[in-house]
Amino acid sequence: MSAQETKALIAQAVEGFQAAVPALAPLKMVLGLELRGKHDVQMYRVELPGPKITKDSAHDAKVRLAVQRADFNRLAAEPTTAGWRAAFEKGHAKASGPEQLTRLIANVVEKHDERERLIAQSRRRA
Repeated sequence: MSAQETKALIAQAVEGFQAAVPALAPLKMVLGLELRGKHDVQMYRVELPGPKITKDSAHDAKVRLAVQRADFNRLAAEPTTAGWRAAFEKGHAKASGPEQLTRLIANVVEKHDERERLIAQSRRRA
């Protein structure tokens, strides 16, 4: 996969996640993304909102996200909070950064998922 294709895939993943969790869309930060393949690691700098994506080590990143390349490809194609949650729980994705920021993101996603569950339950009852 070329660098341009990878950047497009990263943009698709970010935009899909922001669409799934709109409360995170205005969040301003720099994310360091590590895509781990079988024999290499590709580093990208993702500036939010945007996203502005460059192939760089992202020395100014607030949060670092490390994901196996195959898992990232799948998550980018179907960007759901459930998919990302499963990737983190199974150890296929790891995030590091200031605890306040990572906790904030996790809490926003959790509250979003909880609202979605309540809406789905109320639709089933109606």
